[in-house]
Amino acid sequence: MPNRRNFLKASLLGASASMLAWGGKLAAAPTRAGAKATAARVVSTWDFGIAANQAAWAVLGKGGNALDAVETGVQVPESDLKNHSVGKGGYPDRDGHVTLDASIMDADGSCGAVAALEHIEHPISVARRVMERTPHVLLVGEGALQFALEQGFKKQNLLTPEAEQAWHEWRKTAKYQPSINSEVRDYGTGLPGGANNHDTIGMLAIDAHGRLAGACTTSGMAWKLRGRVGDSPIIGAGLYVDGEVGAATSTGVGEEVIRNAGSFLVVELMRQGRSPQEACKEAVMRIVRKRREASKTLQVGFLAMNRDGEAGAYAIQHGFAYAVCDAQKQDALIPAQSVYRTSYS
Repeated sequence: MPNRRNFLKASLLGASASMLAWGGKLAAAPTRAGAKATAARVVSTWDFGIAANQAAWAVLGKGGNALDAVETGVQVPESDLKNHSVGKGGYPDRDGHVTLDASIMDADGSCGAVAALEHIEHPISVARRVMERTPHVLLVGEGALQFALEQGFKKQNLLTPEAEQAWHEWRKTAKYQPSINSEVRDYGTGLPGGANNHDTIGMLAIDAHGRLAGACTTSGMAWKLRGRVGDSPIIGAGLYVDGEVGAATSTGVGEEVIRNAGSFLVVELMRQGRSPQEACKEAVMRIVRKRREASKTLQVGFLAMNRDGEAGAYAIQHGFAYAVCDAQKQDALIPAQSVYRTSYS
C-alpha cells in the first residue's frame, strides 16, 4: 500500500505535468459541477457594442470560449477611428497624449490589465498577455509599453488628425466638463469640445460550456489630467467576473465607480440572490445616496450577466443602453432603466 509520502510525491508530479501542458499556467477551471450545456450569449455597453458583439459571436457561435470572444469583440471599437472614447480614435489628455486603459478577466479569477498605455492599438490584448505571461495583474505607463513591445506589439501614433483637431479646438477654452451620454448623442460626429469626451466598452460573455469572461477598454476621459486612470483597468471597479456567480462591467464616470468597487459589488449582490438588473440598480443607488447632488449631473451605468446567461443593466441617467447577441438576437439594443428620467439624447 503506498504511504502518504509517495502519495504526495505522485500528486505533486501530476500537478507539475498539468502546469507544463498549459504553458506554465494552471489549467482552466472546469465548468461548475452539475452544469448543463448553456446557450452562448454576449452583451456589451452602448450602441457601438452591436458591432463588437458580432465579432464576439463569430467566436461563440462556433463553440469558441468566452475569453477569446470578449478579446476579439472589444478589438472592434478599439480600431474604430469614429469612436472617440475607445482605442485608436480616442481623444487625448489635455497635453495631447492618447492613453488607453483595459482589463480582461476569466471565470476562474485570472485577470490582467494595463493603464495609461500609449502607442498600442489593442490594449485589451496587452492586458491578456499580462494575465497569461506575468505574475502580475496591472502594468502601467512606460512599463506597460515596454512589456507590450517585448511581446511583439507594434508601436504607432494613436493621435488621429481628427482627434488632434478636436484637441486644438478644446485648447481655445480649455474647459473641462464631461458630458452625460455623449457616447450616444455625438457618437460618430467628430464634434470637438465636450462631444464624445468619455466612455468605455464593457463586454460580458458566456460560452456553450457555461464559462464566463469579461473585457473592458477605453481611452478614458478626453482632456483629462495626464496620468489620470479611471475604473476600466481596475479589477473590481470597471470589471469583475466570478464563474460561480456572474460578471459585471461599468460605464460612465470612473471615479464614482472606483469609490464603490462597483462591478465587484454587483457580482456580490448577485451572489446574495439578486437578479442582474436588481444588482445593478442597487450599485447605482449606492452612488446616488452618497453623492445625491453630484449624481444629478453625471452618468454611471452597470451591466451584468449571471451564470445562467441572464443579463440586466441600470444607470443613473436616462439614455444608457446595452447590446445583446445570441442565437436568437443578433443586434438587439436594450435601453436600461435609470434613476433620473430626463432625456439627454
